[in-house]
Amino acid sequence: MAKKEIKTDFWVYGLLQEAGLDLTPQGCDIKEVDEALKTASKAQTGNVGYPEYCGIVKDFLLVIEDKATLEKHIVRNDKKLIAQDVKSVKDYAVNGALFYGLHLAAHTSFHKVLAFGISGNEKRHRITPIFINERGDYQELSDVETFISFNENNIDEFYLKEILKEETDVEKTTAEILKDAEKLHNDLRNYGNLTTEQKPLIVSGIMLALREIEYKTFSIDSLIGDNIKTDGQKIYEAIRSNLQRANVTPDTKRDKLLSQFSVIKDTPKINEKNDTLGKTPLRHYTEFLYNSIYKNIRYQNSAEDYLGRFYGEFMSYSGGDGQTLGIVLTPKHITELFCELIDLKVDDKVLDPCCGTAGFLIAAMHKMVKQAEDEAQRRHIKRDQLFGIELQPYMFTIATTNMILRGDGKSNLHNWDFLKHNPSQLQLKGCTVGMMNPPYSQGSKSNPDLYEISFTEHLLESLVEGARAVVIVPQSSVTGKSKEEQNIKNNILKHHTLEGVITLNKNTFYGVGTNPCIAVFTAGIPHDKNHKCKFINFEDDGFVVSKHIGLEETASAKDKRQHLLDVWFGRVEAETKFCVETTIEAEDEWLHAFYYFNDEIPTEKDFENTMADYLTFEFNMITHGRGYLFEDIKDGEKNE
Repeated sequence: MAKKEIKTDFWVYGLLQEAGLDLTPQGCDIKEVDEALKTASKAQTGNVGYPEYCGIVKDFLLVIEDKATLEKHIVRNDKKLIAQDVKSVKDYAVNGALFYGLHLAAHTSFHKVLAFGISGNEKRHRITPIFINERGDYQELSDVETFISFNENNIDEFYLKEILKEETDVEKTTAEILKDAEKLHNDLRNYGNLTTEQKPLIVSGIMLALREIEYKTFSIDSLIGDNIKTDGQKIYEAIRSNLQRANVTPDTKRDKLLSQFSVIKDTPKINEKNDTLGKTPLRHYTEFLYNSIYKNIRYQNSAEDYLGRFYGEFMSYSGGDGQTLGIVLTPKHITELFCELIDLKVDDKVLDPCCGTAGFLIAAMHKMVKQAEDEAQRRHIKRDQLFGIELQPYMFTIATTNMILRGDGKSNLHNWDFLKHNPSQLQLKGCTVGMMNPPYSQGSKSNPDLYEISFTEHLLESLVEGARAVVIVPQSSVTGKSKEEQNIKNNILKHHTLEGVITLNKNTFYGVGTNPCIAVFTAGIPHDKNHKCKFINFEDDGFVVSKHIGLEETASAKDKRQHLLDVWFGRVEAETKFCVETTIEAEDEWLHAFYYFNDEIPTEKDFENTMADYLTFEFNMITHGRGYLFEDIKDGEKNE
């Protein structure tokens, strides 16, 4: 057993290293903690006792106790509480961790103690945290997979969400965006009578005009409702100036954008003073956007697609779910996960051929810029390493605005039809990474080119050999039920390699009613029949649906994502209920559910429970006069 526990100790040490936690084994560097441990014997004799690991993160004291087998994880007393008798404390991980945690809370000045009971090994294990305060009250928390939530960057958020059950700043921002989006939608409707497509264009245009404030060529105070030079004309001129300042070229591209923005000067109702407002609706919108959104984007360097999120929210009030606009926004946690799954590097060139509001390109730009060493490299990333294609003119306008507001990144956005574009020509751009959320549910037997899997094939053919491609598509597109989809899957494997598919939370696109998955490929290298793909069930991703907010991150989301990445990159082994590695055929359904089999060896207790269930069932049948059901079995046994 001691040998097994050493293995568990090493595995736990690896988890701590990965999370950036420097805890001391068998003792503590902090004097008052070390003094307290001198009387912390689990035999409760008052002698010395040391947990496996102990240390401090900010004002939290962390203590870890581990055991080699899952059977020794936790034991409870007859009142269902964690047993604290000597034998239980000595023999079980959680019981021992709680003992040390309570002792340290009572004998040190630390008011926030996190005790972890850990059992098992890398593949099959449990990590159970318990929070203990200075009064010795303790709170059992949900199991975790990693220690990522407990490092310096994340522990305060974990404490707020999981222990205090408070909202974090991020959630407040989400709630504020939702509130602002609803208000703006109502104002656009009430004071402007604007169409679904016009609304985001008004918002985009005003956002660009606001950029001219710092160059003193535009002022909100100049919007006085003049009939000779209307507020719309002033905003339109500021937009034209800003597009020139942002060096949007060629002229045809700038003209296309300006033609979209002409709605601002050509819509009379928003240029006339409104009696209720005491000003023009355009001035009202401009003031509102400056205060609620512009400052967020201008002064926060984040991967958050604020503008896209804002459009998505306020458009959801228009057409039920915003799909009339073609906006099925990819949530920020998915755009960031894409960058992680393909291990995006500073010198990659990224193509998104269905870029929508540019969420993937923003996440990629954010990730690459963070890795850049100097300003020249950052400029190069924004100018030469991001490529986007968008079919809808108004969406293209939104995406371009979005990228300009990020300080460039717009020069390689194109208003094209991706499927009509020769992939060999796109390949000349030298893109090493493809990311895509294609239009959903548009393909049919009569038009197989519009199947999501067809978009995927077209993307793979548009990338250089060896490029990584990652797409988010409905699960139905990788099961490929129709003959046409089967042919496309077959063709993909002839020319490209499938690396794996991750089944996602059914609420990822909350309100849209799609069960999505992420598929990852290597382009231009035929799929070897012996190549093992990873199929992962990531439905439990730490995101839940909250009333009035939609999809919301819980404190466990970071931990679950870290575990996913550890498994994806082969850093840890996982049970088959989470990940199956297998060879594939084109005819297979490329999903975890298709390949999964239960490889867990039943324990003696499982066997006893099953036998008890069977005997109870047999007894019930006999007492209800149905003993004949078992006669054939017994006769068969005799005949043998």
